[in-house]
Amino acid sequence: MSFFERLKKEASAEWRAYTEHPFTDGLADGSLPEAAFRHYLVQDYLFLIEFARAYALAVYKSPGLADMREAATGLSAILDVEMNLHVELCAGWGLSPDDLERAAPAVEVLAYTRYVLDAGMRGDLLALKVALAPCVIGYAEIATRLAARPNASATTNPYRVWIAEYAGAPYQAVAANARAHLDSLAERYVTPARHAELIAIFKEAARLEADFWEMGWRAGPA
Repeated sequence: MSFFERLKKEASAEWRAYTEHPFTDGLADGSLPEAAFRHYLVQDYLFLIEFARAYALAVYKSPGLADMREAATGLSAILDVEMNLHVELCAGWGLSPDDLERAAPAVEVLAYTRYVLDAGMRGDLLALKVALAPCVIGYAEIATRLAARPNASATTNPYRVWIAEYAGAPYQAVAANARAHLDSLAERYVTPARHAELIAIFKEAARLEADFWEMGWRAGPA
């Protein structure tokens, strides 16, 4: 069993609450209220900015050039690819770049991003990558599950573009690389004494991801 699979097994309750949140089911069948998705889109843009800072921190925390290059590639993917795709997606929902820039971050965004950065500041590169894993790898798993649902790709589903983006080959490759790098770091740096610490980081990050979905879910009509 890979290190990531061990993390998921130890945090099965938190992982299930995150990856199977009702928000995601609403994406799959198109039933998610549009107000909830728009709120999520704005906050996810703000989240990506802080996520980029975490990858910049990963460059600093990297013990060698190969790790630095891996982190730098992730940083470039966020700043130069993913954020542009996100702005395009938001435009389709009537959200301009100014709308995104003027928005205030939700408490859930601040809580999660500050937790990830703190885990990286206090710990090593492995601790930081464990904190990042639920987002990077989790979105690929969620999208794969949603894409298999009957109405996920139907033209009547307004969320089919979001699902296709994360279920598509480019993002799946990003997640696979992140998973492989995490497993590589674990081979080098995991010790029995650190096991509980890393499980705790992963559990909290997954819990905060579920809170992010919940934030969007609550933004829908009562």
